[in-house]
Amino acid sequence: MEPNGRLLRLIAMIAYPTDSYGLIRRSALLETGVSDNQIAQAIRRGLLLRVYPGSLVVPSTDFDGAEGAQRLHRMTAIAVATSELSTATSPLPLCHATAAAFHGIPLLKPDISRVHVASGGTSGGAVHRYRHLHATPLDPAEVTVVDGIAVTTVERTAVDVATRGVFAQALTAFDQAMRVGGDIEMMRDILESRRRVGVRVARRALSLASGLSQSVGESWSRAQMIEAGLPVPRLQHRFQCSSGYYDTDFDWDEALIGEFDGLHKYGRLLRPGETAADAVVREKLREDELRATDALVVRWVWAHLESRSVVDLIKPRLKRLGLCA
Repeated sequence: MEPNGRLLRLIAMIAYPTDSYGLIRRSALLETGVSDNQIAQAIRRGLLLRVYPGSLVVPSTDFDGAEGAQRLHRMTAIAVATSELSTATSPLPLCHATAAAFHGIPLLKPDISRVHVASGGTSGGAVHRYRHLHATPLDPAEVTVVDGIAVTTVERTAVDVATRGVFAQALTAFDQAMRVGGDIEMMRDILESRRRVGVRVARRALSLASGLSQSVGESWSRAQMIEAGLPVPRLQHRFQCSSGYYDTDFDWDEALIGEFDGLHKYGRLLRPGETAADAVVREKLREDELRATDALVVRWVWAHLESRSVVDLIKPRLKRLGLCA
């Protein structure tokens, strides 16, 4: 059994040796005099998190929530790519939800249980413990390099994700890909150039996609409205109020304003020196000013999306305003 002093030394370590990707490699820890047994104890105590054999990270609130899980998946993908795939003559590119994590494209309920890799061919697909190898042809123009690692482009990534999901997932993938600069015409060309499962759903989603959607919650909200046959709202319309201009998530003819309240939203709204509570108060004052324009304001949260009750909140108000049958 290892001496307690050495374990305490590991626990007290302020700065773990990390590589250029922010990963803590087992080999680097061993070079500092830390043993495998001490590493295992640190993992059990929640001081370190193993993302792949020989690769670890320090647990962080950055990995909390859905988008945090995608960030952690990115670290796992880097570990896989640099520990295993890099030994291949031609490293295989990361794809699907894994590539989305590299491009900073948040997704709706992504499949990140394994690292997704594209074979570049029509056969040889397989699911391993850490990797999902997709047998899929790749045009060289559909591969790029992010942080030194080959991944499918934003456009190809969005199409791959969209064709494997339901409408809401497809719309979210296209919305968020466009938000980070994805080219809608390139995505349309990729969709049209190949026959694949899910292409019909993806085409419909792409025709309704918008880079103005600022979050997964906003995209999922709009998907539920579309699937229910509600009038498609305008996104990010600017209202003039008494103290200035305010952009809203959704609106219908300036008569009804819809706002999705994701918990991350208040962090995004923080100004220098502000707390989350300050942002909440400021949002309340903003809402009061929007209501003063004579528009109705309806708000919903993630729980409404999960229970698919967003339409139940919006439709009666649209009917009351004569905007919906």
